Amino acid sequence: MDALIATAAQALAAGDPLAALKRVALREDAPALALRGIAMAQLGDLTRAVELLRKAARAFGPEEPVARARCVVAEAEIAFVSRDLGRPMQALGAARATLEALGDRTNAAHAGYLQARRLLLIGRLDEAERTVEGLDADALPQASRAGYELVVAGIAMRRIRTEPARAALRRAARAAGQAGIAALTAEVDSASRALEAPAARLVSSDRDQLLRLREVEALLTSGGLIVDACRNVVRAGAAVIPFAGRPVLFALARVLGEAWPGDVPREELIARTFRARHIDESHRVRLRVEIGRLRGQIKPLATLSATKRGFALTPREAGAVAVLAPPVGGDHAEVLALLADGEAWSSSALALALGVSPRTVQRALEALAKAGKAEPFGRGRARRWIAPTIPGFSTTLLLPALAPRR
Repeated sequence: MDALIATAAQALAAGDPLAALKRVALREDAPALALRGIAMAQLGDLTRAVELLRKAARAFGPEEPVARARCVVAEAEIAFVSRDLGRPMQALGAARATLEALGDRTNAAHAGYLQARRLLLIGRLDEAERTVEGLDADALPQASRAGYELVVAGIAMRRIRTEPARAALRRAARAAGQAGIAALTAEVDSASRALEAPAARLVSSDRDQLLRLREVEALLTSGGLIVDACRNVVRAGAAVIPFAGRPVLFALARVLGEAWPGDVPREELIARTFRARHIDESHRVRLRVEIGRLRGQIKPLATLSATKRGFALTPREAGAVAVLAPPVGGDHAEVLALLADGEAWSSSALALALGVSPRTVQRALEALAKAGKAEPFGRGRARRWIAPTIPGFSTTLLLPALAPRR
């Protein structure tokens, strides 16, 4: 490595892309192309950055597998920032294996950190946790160590574990301070604010109260019956009944939970659950069928009893019934929660993160665009979606975790 390449690499590691470009901007050799690509990524020109990194990988050739793998890792990091969570990220595992086999511990660990961050973003919490546990964290430089701790904190937040999240954020702040990169420090500060921001709403017949993450954690460990609309489950203590794929049953449970300890008239249940404008006998028959299904589903935790005017929900154990809802209501709240991170998302990346079909996401985005809550730019495969950041709300912390792939 010549002196200019070494100096440019040091400048990039310190977060100074302009200083790096002064030394390699006119060079076309493979190491210079790779450094120019990383510098352009730091300056925000991601399209040019990817072009340079791919050109560098070709220039290195098969006789330099470590250098090529490093280019793949850098491209994957750009893809993550661009929320392109498909093909470029899939090559990351092979690059990580190459780096580990050839002794590049630092970049192998960084590749593993990127894998964990992607898995966290798309809700694969178990896989993200296993990836983090398998990392050689001691091999990470301080900048990557701060990102690693942010992933640890993110997993803890999504699992509603406040103290482990706070401890990881303190470690991230120390690593970011030692790295001396202002953008990284700002990212850690943003995550720390998210920990203290409202993460959910407690909804009942007489109140609608915002809860911070530690208050959500206390509610979940209270032993009461929780109708959790953030994760689409009904829970009491350690017992959890999932309602994934059964939206009508969960909608019934939520309406009944909000009315506890009172009952809900049949007409209100039909209107709110089936969204029927004109109620007829077919709706009443369907309500009886769905109530029977719900009664069987929640039998271990609660009973459903008929009253003169409707139905009432009663927990089997002593305690209250609470409904936990996202902090921002309305239709397509989960799509908005992801868009609110300030990044530009493709519809395919949103579908991957939410575990739904691309067409479902496209319909949601079209509805949000009509309501002025989302805005597209670009065309075709380059089309991306953004939304105004919702200040004061930690909207992504309670997104449903996807089941691990088998």
